[in-house]
Amino acid sequence: MTLEPTTPDSSASEMSNGVNGFHEELEKLHVNGVTNGASSSAEMERKRSMNRKNSSPMMPAFMVSAPGKVIVFGEHAVVYGKSAIAASISLRSYLLVTHLSKSRRTVTMQFPDIDLTHTWNIDDLPWEIFKSPSKKKSYYDLVTALDPDLMAAIQPHLVDVSAGKPEAERKIHCNSASSFLYLYLSLGTPKSPGCRYTLRSTIPLGAGVGSSASIAVCLASAMLLQIRTLSGPHPDQPAEEARVQVERINRWAFVAELCIHGNPSGVDNTVSTYGKAVVYRRSKPPTVTPLWDFPELPLLLVNTKTPKSTAVEVAKVAKLKDEQPELVDTILDAIDIVSKNAESLIDEEYFDSEESESLRRVGQLMSVNHGLLSALGVSHPRLERVRELVDHESIGWTKLTGAGGGGCSITLVKPGVPQKKLEKLERQLEDEGYQQFRTTLGGDGVGVLWPAVLKNGLDEDDEGGMEIDIEKFLNAPGNDGVEKLVGVSGGLDGAEREGWKFWRIEGQ
Repeated sequence: MTLEPTTPDSSASEMSNGVNGFHEELEKLHVNGVTNGASSSAEMERKRSMNRKNSSPMMPAFMVSAPGKVIVFGEHAVVYGKSAIAASISLRSYLLVTHLSKSRRTVTMQFPDIDLTHTWNIDDLPWEIFKSPSKKKSYYDLVTALDPDLMAAIQPHLVDVSAGKPEAERKIHCNSASSFLYLYLSLGTPKSPGCRYTLRSTIPLGAGVGSSASIAVCLASAMLLQIRTLSGPHPDQPAEEARVQVERINRWAFVAELCIHGNPSGVDNTVSTYGKAVVYRRSKPPTVTPLWDFPELPLLLVNTKTPKSTAVEVAKVAKLKDEQPELVDTILDAIDIVSKNAESLIDEEYFDSEESESLRRVGQLMSVNHGLLSALGVSHPRLERVRELVDHESIGWTKLTGAGGGGCSITLVKPGVPQKKLEKLERQLEDEGYQQFRTTLGGDGVGVLWPAVLKNGLDEDDEGGMEIDIEKFLNAPGNDGVEKLVGVSGGLDGAEREGWKFWRIEGQ
């Protein structure tokens, strides 16, 4: 199945507005009066009271979560129309959505990881232009560009966002707020209830591993759930219906990414939404082909903490290509062959992600890919140092991921590596100022925890589980604290936690 981001999915627009088990408790109740001929004023008042609709019960707190991503094969070659493979990682963002009482007409975005909190009065937001007939968008619409008039209408509502903070920090905050408001005003209504969106992320920010796309997917899925336009996820959901739901999320996450990046490729939000992996080709239109059966692989992600610029590294390769066109074209073609060989390898009938020889062949391709990228001049001494440490201990196969010039590396860990070796490597990396994450490649995409109650295999499960509230969520210490409290894989012995549900789409 190939997804073309600029081509509408007719099945999405035709899909009926499903209301599933998540939403049954939200349906309004109507109590009918009984006419009995009584004429007293007290009786008439009783009848009027009985004929009123009860208030909708307040939606329970719920959570959504989406993963980060890494490029596994094809960096830089993808700029020149070659294939690239990107895959999800088990580092995730978690968004807790809590609803306020009917009298509280405010909406708050709270992202403590970047020290951003801001509250707007719902009734003061520019609903009139967003809901005007010429501007209004439906939840099933395909939006491929931002409306400049709508963006202009948002600007006055950004003036007070993080006022007084340094300009560089404030720019990040305003981009985040702009993305949030564009989705909120597009998908919500002037009657939307008061709400707080609180986000924590275990994904390193600004490191090229999809942190902004993960947040965009969380916001899009939460707002679509709030307006009851998603069905599932549930175990018996047909695959085609699940695809319609996740593509709906993906489209609106792309809109949020437009606000942040201006001209995103669509790869990051697609991987974060669907999970697993995708093959991306920058054609016209770009094509994104999901790899539904991409295996889960053990990965060590290392952040060099060296500032990098994608634009600088892309320009570096372009300059080399101008000076050595035949040579660079050969390298780019070789990178494309690596990507295609990796896709074919993973699709083999006898490929086994837990078998040494299968992993060796994937690792071999990663090493070749890194060597070709180094030949293009986009590696960095800090990245090469990670390779040196990993190779010295024979722990796995390492390559840069993303644009290079700093940023992150990924290491496919060999099966059966002694724990002492891994701990020694971790100490060395820590001593040399690296940030590291043991993670998994090719896991689930967007997930939902409805309501925000977790079962942890403890005594409290007998009483319905542990309810996640804002204070617990905000006070969870660091990445480990967030994962322990709400993590998808935070169950006993790292097992998947009961309560989280995913739109899982198997290969055909």
